[in-house]
Formats: sequence, structure tokens, C-alpha cells
Amino acid sequence: MSFSSEFREFAIKGNVMDLAVGVIIGAAFGKIVDSIVKDLIMPVIGRIFGGLDFSNYFVMLATPPANYNGPMTYEALTKAGVPLFAYGNFITVAINFIILALIIFAMIRQVNRLKKASPPPAPAATPEDIVLLREIRDSLKK
Repeated sequence: MSFSSEFREFAIKGNVMDLAVGVIIGAAFGKIVDSIVKDLIMPVIGRIFGGLDFSNYFVMLATPPANYNGPMTYEALTKAGVPLFAYGNFITVAINFIILALIIFAMIRQVNRLKKASPPPAPAATPEDIVLLREIRDSLKK
């Protein structure tokens, strides 16, 4: 089997296509969760704790360039090339991960619950040749 035909067979298998769809949907879902955390949850948490903005919690690991006159924010200092220990950004990403993990857990839990709720499949009908062989066996026993 040539490499191209082997690759084509691999690529068109159902599992590979399902995985590709899952990755694409997962990336889009990750953006939604990121927006929920960044635009909805973190402002509320910041408001509760007195207007804190976690994205601007960092420690400068080096001084800004001598000619730097911009604001001392995470984005501005990052653009200026200043190395930062951005623990506030890490807190935001960690909350994002926890929310995403909880949502995925809830989804998997629900899918597993639905799988258990569905009745087991009916046993397959016994093939005709097996039925005939059983009849022959039973008649020979008499």
C-alpha cells in the first residue's frame, strides 16, 4: 500500500474526522469561555475586591528602557520588551481553565447519564444455521 493511499485511508476514517470537528469546536468553545472569564467574571471579581484589575498584576523583572515614557501597564510594558512576571494574567488563565474544566465535566457527566438511561440493545437473532444445528443435535439426543 502506498503512502498516499494509506494516508487517505487514515484521514477519512470516522474517528479522525470526529477528532477534527472536536478540536475546531473546542477552540471556538475555548474562546467563548475566555470571553466569559475576561469580560464577565473578572470585572465582577475586580469590583467585589475594590476595582482590582488582575491583568495588571505583575512584577517587572527588568527596568523599562531609558527612553520609555508610556504607561506602566502589562500591555504597554510587554510591547516595550520589558520582561514581566505576570501573576495576574496567570490567575485569569487559571480561572478560565477551572470554568472550562467544570463545563466539560458537566457535559461528560450528562452524556454518561444519557448513555445509562438508554435501554440495552436487543440481542441479535440467532442465525438460521445455528438454529438448524441445534435442532439436529436435539433430535440425535432422542
